[in-house]
Amino acid sequence: MNKIIPVIGVLLLAGLLCLALGFIPAGDPAPESVTRVISTATSPSANDAAFETIAREAVVVDAATGTVLLDKNSATRMPTASMSKVMTLYMVFEALRDGKISLQDTFTVSEKAWRMEGSKMFIQVGTQVTVEDLVRGVAIQSGNDAAVALAEGLGGTEEEFAALMTTRAQELGMKGSNFKNASGWPDPEHYSTSHDLAILAYRIVTDFPQYYGYFAEREFTYNNITQQNRDPLLGRLAGADGLKTGHTEEAGYGLIGSAIRDGRRIIMVVNGIDSIQNRADESIRIMEWAFRNFELKTVFAKNQQVARVPVWLGVATDVAAVADADVKALLPRIGGGQVGISVVTEAPVHAPVAKGDRLGTVVIEVPGQPRQEIGLLADDSVAREGFFGRISARLANLLGRGPDTAADETPLTEAVDTRAAAPVAPPADSAFVPVEQAVSDEVVSTDAPANDNTVEETPATTVPATAGE
Repeated sequence: MNKIIPVIGVLLLAGLLCLALGFIPAGDPAPESVTRVISTATSPSANDAAFETIAREAVVVDAATGTVLLDKNSATRMPTASMSKVMTLYMVFEALRDGKISLQDTFTVSEKAWRMEGSKMFIQVGTQVTVEDLVRGVAIQSGNDAAVALAEGLGGTEEEFAALMTTRAQELGMKGSNFKNASGWPDPEHYSTSHDLAILAYRIVTDFPQYYGYFAEREFTYNNITQQNRDPLLGRLAGADGLKTGHTEEAGYGLIGSAIRDGRRIIMVVNGIDSIQNRADESIRIMEWAFRNFELKTVFAKNQQVARVPVWLGVATDVAAVADADVKALLPRIGGGQVGISVVTEAPVHAPVAKGDRLGTVVIEVPGQPRQEIGLLADDSVAREGFFGRISARLANLLGRGPDTAADETPLTEAVDTRAAAPVAPPADSAFVPVEQAVSDEVVSTDAPANDNTVEETPATTVPATAGE
C-alpha cells in the first residue's frame, strides 16, 4: 500500500502535466462556427423605391455599393447610338495609361473618317490631328469622324478596332454587348444593354479619373468651329460631371449620365425616350429621385468594435473583434424593410492571440444589394494562460463547465452612424465592379439619308449652315 500511493501520485502529476500541455485532447474545446444575428435596421422597400420612367430602358446604380435603385429592361438588347463612343474612349484611355500612345501623338485623317455623316468634329482628310483633340472631339462634340480616326489610329481599321472593343467589353463584364464600329452607327449586330453601359460608365469613372474630366468640358473649338457639350445634365443638375448622349431613330434619345454629391456617386443609363427635351427632363427627374430618396450610411466604421470573441486558455477570457474596413449600406431616407447584420466566428479562439489576427466575419445582407462580408480582427493581444491556469481551465472543461462560445455583439443601434459617408469600393460580387455647364438647344441633321437616322443630335453651335447639322 505504501508503494501504491507514490505511484498514484506520480500518475496524477503526470496526468496534470499532460493536461496542462494539452496532450489530453478532451481537455480542449473544439472551436465551433457560431453565427449570431446582431440586429436589424431599415432597408430599401419595394414600395418606397417604386418609380416609373418614360424611358424604354433604364438603370440607376449607386456606385459605392453597386445597388441597383431602378431597373427597367436593363438586360434588354438595344441600339446604343453615340453612347457606344464611351467604349471607344475607354480603349483610348487604356492605351494612354499603358503608354502605347500619348495625348500629343497625331493620327492621320482617312477619307473614311472625313466622310462620316451625322455629328462631326469637322476634321479634314489627310491632316494630322492630336489624340487629345480627337478625344475632345468625341467626348464633347460626339464626332463620328473623330471616333473613326481614333479607331483607325489604334486598330489599323475600324473593323479591327470594333472587334477589340467587343473583346474588352466582355472582359469588363459587359456580356450583352457587341460592337461593329467605333461611333455607334446603326448596324443590326451593334448593340448593348443599359446594364452593360452602367458597368462601362463605372469603369470609366474609376479606372481613368485623369481623363474623365474631358466629359465635363463646356465646349470645344476645332477648325474654327465651336460646339457645346451635348450632356443635358451639365449645368442643370448639381454634381453632374459627364458622360454621353446618343440618338438614332431606332434607339430613340439616350443618355449615360453620372453625378456626385457629398461623396456619393449615382450612375444612370436611359434610352428610348421620344425627344431631346423629354430626355433632359426625365434624366434630371430620375437623378434627383435617386439622390433624394436614398442615403449611404455607415453600419460599422473601420476599427470599430463589432463583438467580443471568447478566448480559450488566455490571460483574458475574451478579446474585442473590430471591423477591418468600413461597412456601409444604402438605406432609404424614409420607410423600408430590414437589413440583416450577423457576426460569424470560430469560437473560442485559442490563445495566444495577436493583435490583427482574423477572428471571423461580419455579414451585411440588404434586399437588392450585394452581400457584404467584412473581416473581424483582434483589437488586442491575449497571452496564453500560465501552467496552473491551463490545468484549471481544462479540468473545468472536462467537467462540463467549459467556455461560452457565443460572441458578445455590439447592438446595431450603437453601431450605425447616420452621418453622410464617403464612398467605398463596391463589394467583390457587385455587378458594377458599378459640372457646371450651360445646355443649349439641339437640332438633328436633315442631310442624313432618308430613314437612316444615324445622326447624333447636335446643340446650337457656330457651325456653318452648309456643314450638315
